[in-house]
Amino acid sequence: MMISEPDKQRIIEAIRVAECNTSGEIFCVVARKTSDYRLIPFALAAGLSLLVPLPLILSSNWPASAIYCAQLAVLILLYAVFTLPAIRFRIVPRQRKHDRAHAEAMSQFFAHGLDKTSQRTGVLIFAAAAERYAEIVADAGINEKVSPQVWDDAVLALTTAIADGRPGDGFIAAIEKCGAVLAQHFPPGALARDELPDKLVEI
Repeated sequence: MMISEPDKQRIIEAIRVAECNTSGEIFCVVARKTSDYRLIPFALAAGLSLLVPLPLILSSNWPASAIYCAQLAVLILLYAVFTLPAIRFRIVPRQRKHDRAHAEAMSQFFAHGLDKTSQRTGVLIFAAAAERYAEIVADAGINEKVSPQVWDDAVLALTTAIADGRPGDGFIAAIEKCGAVLAQHFPPGALARDELPDKLVEI
């Protein structure tokens, strides 16, 4: 998922417009991937290579050294295949990818200071392309006043547009939904303004 330069500018403008109606803060992060997941391809390749010796022992007269070399060759070949990006992200369990993406979302939330707004009203809109994962992380001040369904609706708007090949539109839709709920609970002028930069970060 690539965000074009025009879409980046549209997203930044959408954040600016949303924050004109609220004293809350919205921040966007998009990740190409949140991990290389190298261990799982190796573990799978190693597990399958363990199946190589038995049929060779039962059906051939190969010496142990030849069987060992065959097993090693299978391990190397399978690992090379399983680490291809098109395959690697398919063999990693979905829950593992989502757990890793969630951990990265939380890391980005704290790394960009969204937990340090004056009334704890920071909102992170996060998407990870390789993991096909999106999440909205809201700080305690706003989360106490908003039902999870609100964030679910914003995530759905984001992921639907991304699936259609319109990531820019997806982020803008999510920003508008988050901005509306922030404006409802934290109108402009009630708190400090522009505590965080209006931007989209790509990692």
